[in-house]
Amino acid sequence: MKEVKKERLFTATVLSNKMDKTAVVLLERKVKHPKYKKYVTKSSKYKIHDENNVCNIGDVVSIKESKPISKDKSWKLVEVLSKREQI
Repeated sequence: MKEVKKERLFTATVLSNKMDKTAVVLLERKVKHPKYKKYVTKSSKYKIHDENNVCNIGDVVSIKESKPISKDKSWKLVEVLSKREQI
């Protein structure tokens, strides 16, 4: 019997969209330091698969983990939560 894994969904900010069908996002999370008990912000940059090139720099997006698409991409775009305001 297969073990069902919980789907990993995160909210991230788009940093770059210069590649075709790929965007770079910044994922920030708060982690409690084991010794000092202070919350520290950890950040990671991931390449995500954006099939229709709908992401723009500064957008807040929802991403989920998927099977590897390429050497660096193993995340997919679920939806764009909010667009960046144009100045």
